[in-house]
Amino acid sequence: MNTPTRLPTLFLSHGSPLLAIADSPAGRFLDGLGAALPRPRAIVVASAHFLADRPMAGGHAQPHTVHDFGGFPAPLYEIAYPAAGSPELAEDLAARLAQAGLPGKVRPGHGLDHGVWVPLRRMYPGADIPVVPLSVNPLADATWHLGVGRALAGLRDEGVLVIGSGGFVHNLGDLDWQHPDAPLAPWAGEFSAWMHGKLAARDWPALLAWHERAPNARHAHPTTEHLMPLFVAMGAAGEDPAVEVLHRSHELGTLALDAFAFR
Repeated sequence: MNTPTRLPTLFLSHGSPLLAIADSPAGRFLDGLGAALPRPRAIVVASAHFLADRPMAGGHAQPHTVHDFGGFPAPLYEIAYPAAGSPELAEDLAARLAQAGLPGKVRPGHGLDHGVWVPLRRMYPGADIPVVPLSVNPLADATWHLGVGRALAGLRDEGVLVIGSGGFVHNLGDLDWQHPDAPLAPWAGEFSAWMHGKLAARDWPALLAWHERAPNARHAHPTTEHLMPLFVAMGAAGEDPAVEVLHRSHELGTLALDAFAFR
C-alpha cells in the first residue's frame, strides 16, 4: 500500500477575478505551482467568498462554477471549472470538525465560487482533481479559524491539499483601477511587512492578535474574511509549522497577492 506524500498547506491570494485570465506575476506563479507540488487526490479550499456562521463543506458531486462578481469582461463569465466534487470527503470534513467541537455541516448543492476556481484554474487547468469548498466565518476571529484548520490537520498525510484562498491585503475601496502597476501604498506595505515578520518568526500569538497589533490592520482589512483563510491553512499544517514565502506581488496600488506554504 502506498503512503501519500505529506503535502504542505497553502495560503493563496486570489485578487481580482481577472487573475483567471491575466498575464501577471501572480498568474504566472500559480501556473507553475500545481506542477511543483506532489499531486493531491483531492483539494479542500477555504474561500473568503463562502461565508457561513459555522464550518460548512460543499458536498455537491459535480459543483457548478459560480461567477460571483460583476462589471468584469465577458470572457470571465464564460469560464467553467468542471472539477468533480467529493460528497464523501465533505462528510469526512464535517465529522472531523464535529470531533473537534465545531458544528460542521455539509451543504449538498454548493458550487465553486471564484475564490476556489480562479486559483485552481491556473494551478490545475485540467480540472481533474476533486474539489471541496469550505466556508469561513466573518463573525469569528483568527483563533477560531486556526481551530478549523487544526481539525483538518490529518488531511495532508492522506493526499488532500488544503488551501486557504483570500487576500493578504484587501481593501476594495482603496484600489487604484486607473494605475494597475502603481507602487504599493505605504500603509499596505507596513501591514504586509509586519505580517511577513511575524510569519517568519512563527510568532503565532502576535498573528492571532493581528487585528489589534498589526499596523493599519483595519485599513488593510475593513472586513476580515479575506485574511481568515490564512489561519485555516496555518492550522491545517499542525501545531508549529515551518513557513515558506512562495510569492510576493501586488496590483492596483493596494491589493497584495502574497502566497505561503506551511509545512
